[in-house]
Amino acid sequence: MEAYEDKVFHEMCLWKARIQRTPAGGSRLAKSLQNKINAFIPEKVHWLITLTIEKMVKAVLFGSMYTIGAKKKERSLQLKEAYVKRTARHYKNAATLEGVITGAGGILMGFADFPAFLAIKLKMLFEIATIYGYDVKDYKERLFILYVFKIAFSSQPKRQEIVKKLENWEKYSQTLPEEVANFDWKDFQLEYRDYLDLAKMAQLLPIIGAAVGAVANNKLTHQLLLNAMNCYRLRYFSPIKQLSP
Repeated sequence: MEAYEDKVFHEMCLWKARIQRTPAGGSRLAKSLQNKINAFIPEKVHWLITLTIEKMVKAVLFGSMYTIGAKKKERSLQLKEAYVKRTARHYKNAATLEGVITGAGGILMGFADFPAFLAIKLKMLFEIATIYGYDVKDYKERLFILYVFKIAFSSQPKRQEIVKKLENWEKYSQTLPEEVANFDWKDFQLEYRDYLDLAKMAQLLPIIGAAVGAVANNKLTHQLLLNAMNCYRLRYFSPIKQLSP
């Protein structure tokens, strides 16, 4: 492989190794506490939250495919990732500004941050997929985007499950349901909501909410970018090399 590919292959292996580590005690404790809280929430409330997230994500998924251009022509991996990073800067700036506006508005505007920030992140993933050369009109490519989203915003054990699926995506995708309605939306919303609860709760506080919203949104968007790049690197390198843990 060329020098750039050697470099990013190494970065990908380090990313994968971090995912495969045993979760730290603090993160296991936080997840255990969140699971106990979830157990006290009535099932009807979970159902309502799940339905809301499902509708929001579907609207973005099926709406974005009509606003993103066709998949890009074949390019080198280095050129693709240069375009990915340039494109992501636009979304990071939009997410930061959105965090400032909603964070400054207190609790009510803080809740409005949820769908707005979700839309920004998913739209960014659509553009990243097309830059890497994938057709986002393909139903299974949209599911791949959801798995990328999950691996960025899930607990460590869940990330370990997902990375195994993504590194064997071509084979795994053959086992996926043919309808997006059969996707596990409850698991998706619980992992996403629990992860962001820890990162963004302070955004709802007065005075400091704008600063917290800006920093949290910028950091989380960058985190999504890094995970997305490594997920697509998994697909790029899987036919070339046997991935090391």
